[in-house]
Amino acid sequence: MTFSVVARCARTGQFGIAVSSSSPAVASRCAFARAGAGAVATQNITDPSLGPAGLDLLERGATAEECVAILVRRSEFAAYRQISAIDDTGLTAVWSGEKTLGLYTSATGHNVACAGNLLANDTVPAAMVEAFLATDTTMELGQRLVTTLAAGLKAGGEAGPVRSAGMLVVDTHSWPLADLRVDWHDTPIAQLQDLWDLWQPQMRDYTLRSVNPVESPSYGVPGDE
Repeated sequence: MTFSVVARCARTGQFGIAVSSSSPAVASRCAFARAGAGAVATQNITDPSLGPAGLDLLERGATAEECVAILVRRSEFAAYRQISAIDDTGLTAVWSGEKTLGLYTSATGHNVACAGNLLANDTVPAAMVEAFLATDTTMELGQRLVTTLAAGLKAGGEAGPVRSAGMLVVDTHSWPLADLRVDWHDTPIAQLQDLWDLWQPQMRDYTLRSVNPVESPSYGVPGDE
């Protein structure tokens, strides 16, 4: 039903997630990240409460492995959950309960972890990790995430067609640097790339407008001089 990537940019310290699914609005319930702490993906029979709970653990200093272990131990229905986490050192951990749907597997590397369920084949997460590690580290993390998601689709993706996709990136503030979602579309990952291409050139302008509107560029809307 879902395949995802959680990652850290070693150059900037940003954290991010990209996720796609045959279900609608997947990122709204599966993608969680917090600046300076880490990122958590919760999927399969999704419990969105695991995301903020995991981020709280990471922010208090838990490693990714400790975070996932605590979430699993506390969860009444851990057998139905698939959880990925990355901490502020780039260490990762993934849990897949025994009731995870269909063909499921995961793969990890330093600064990246990928997981999926109801997959078309068992090579998808490994292909995604390989794709992420092959990206140019001077690229924006958001682009690296979308590239990784596209690699997962190319490797087979879900057993059926995906319909939604999303990407979340946090930097140094309490709000996201990028929070882009395609909630229902025949080609959601391609649409996500288009959204990123639109957002990326102006995303830091929106941050500047938040922290210092006096110095920010024009708003680029009709009537703005």
